[in-house]
Amino acid sequence: MIIHDFDDKTSSMIDMRAFYGERKHLVNKCFILFSKEIHDHLLSSFSCEVIGHIGACNGVTPIYRFDLDGEPVAFYLSAIGSAIASGSCYEAHWQTGATKFVMFGSCGSLDGARTKGKYIVPTAAYRGEGASYYYVPAADYIQVKNAPRVAAILKELGAPHVEGPVWTTDSMLRETVGLVQKRRAEGCIAVEMEVAGVQALCDFYGLELFDFLESGDVLAESSYDAGGLKSANHDLGKLYLGLEIAKRI
Repeated sequence: MIIHDFDDKTSSMIDMRAFYGERKHLVNKCFILFSKEIHDHLLSSFSCEVIGHIGACNGVTPIYRFDLDGEPVAFYLSAIGSAIASGSCYEAHWQTGATKFVMFGSCGSLDGARTKGKYIVPTAAYRGEGASYYYVPAADYIQVKNAPRVAAILKELGAPHVEGPVWTTDSMLRETVGLVQKRRAEGCIAVEMEVAGVQALCDFYGLELFDFLESGDVLAESSYDAGGLKSANHDLGKLYLGLEIAKRI
């Protein structure tokens, strides 16, 4: 069973050197983006250069570097989902040297009254995905260690936000009525697809994750409202908050 697959007693069979050569040290910070529109806005707003790539047989994802108030910072457009997002995070770390990752994206609200008009700072993530079980011992939840720091920065910036546990799922098509009710009863205020896996990988390799979310669709009891999803996916406000977080960490 997957809950028994955490193995910290033997070494990994895969070595990043086989794909990318020796580890590089080009930046300290990196953005994990999920919106193509936000990604393209960064490319058009800053002078960017390619410093690496995340390669696969179905295509190549460039890793860019730009100057943020005199500091070189990297970014790339991640695929969606815990397994690929966590693996890509480590590949970006290997090629750039980044140890601090600022990640922001959209999510589904499980508590519209608490999340409406506010950014969401995940304090823990229910591990309803697979990747995290290979990086940390089995448990229902993983703590998002830098949530207090992210919340403090958002408060400093005057950005309305709420803190609380979220649910990381591998399959949004199976967010059933029963599972939504369970996660809500446990205190989860949102559902998304990356936090548990990326946090677990960062814990394993000694990296730092700084994450916040914006809710778009709402899963309420037995109803579903996707009206705000497009706006939440591509809201440039998240980018500029992310830039301010990067300056402060």
